[in-house]
Amino acid sequence: MTLVQLEYIVAVDTYRSFGIAAEKCFVTQPTMSMQVQKLEETLGVKLFDRSKQPVLPTEIGSEVIEQARIILKESYKLNELISNQRNIITGELRIGIIPTMAPYLMPKVISAFMEKYPDVQLQIWEYMTDQIVQELKNGLLDCGILSTPLEDKSLCETPLFYESFVAYLSKSSPLISKKNISAKDINIEDLWLLNEGHCMRNQILNICNRKKTDEQKPLEYNTDSVETLKRMVELNKGITLLPELSISDFSVKQLDRVRYFKTPEPSREISIVTHRNFLKRRLILILEKEIIEAIPKRMRSKKKKEIMEIKPD
Repeated sequence: MTLVQLEYIVAVDTYRSFGIAAEKCFVTQPTMSMQVQKLEETLGVKLFDRSKQPVLPTEIGSEVIEQARIILKESYKLNELISNQRNIITGELRIGIIPTMAPYLMPKVISAFMEKYPDVQLQIWEYMTDQIVQELKNGLLDCGILSTPLEDKSLCETPLFYESFVAYLSKSSPLISKKNISAKDINIEDLWLLNEGHCMRNQILNICNRKKTDEQKPLEYNTDSVETLKRMVELNKGITLLPELSISDFSVKQLDRVRYFKTPEPSREISIVTHRNFLKRRLILILEKEIIEAIPKRMRSKKKKEIMEIKPD
């Protein structure tokens, strides 16, 4: 039995395909199949039901794979111990981040991080919350930058900052004359929203304390982009709610259309999320530090803010 064989069965379980698993492990499919078969012969059990597509682990295979994940995590800690002892900051850090945060945070963080730690390889994916959570559990990501709380006991959450939501108004909005607004001022039918599946959509509906109605509107625009929401407000009627970081590069004219909420400001908690048995602690701590340094000081405290739940009301 070898660590490489354990890596292969974990890969097959993760991707549910020998072909994709082999590609991800940079080996040929025959090589991977042969090594998995050797491990099965060593253990005297069948780990996968190859007659099914996608490939599924057998009952005993699921237990073996779960233990293999634990063994591999423990083996990876040896490299961390050596690197820490030598005070070497190197390695690979795989990060998942939600799309409503990525363009407004990561460019600043990446620039500072890579300048200070050129021997670290960053791999960053923009995924929705559910996919980040699943890939953290499968070991495909080292950490996620997400809106929390997630209420998942298999994950660890480290809050980093608290980002307020602001209203962005069209010229014709009746709210344009107000200095600050409250949730009760917002007509849900005038609101431009992200597609279903985005945690920010649920948070905004929770701010308004309402579910989206089924009433048919003359125009319904489905988007995954915060930038599209901005443009829809600028060129049409209505209102949208934006995360505060997304207005950092607004012109004076655009800022004239921004309205903050009355205290307590509805906000989202942004955290570094890891699996409870996570590795690469030192690299993740460095990432946390760089993120905190990149955001405005007012976001580091949740004083006078109301943290919005992710789940629909």
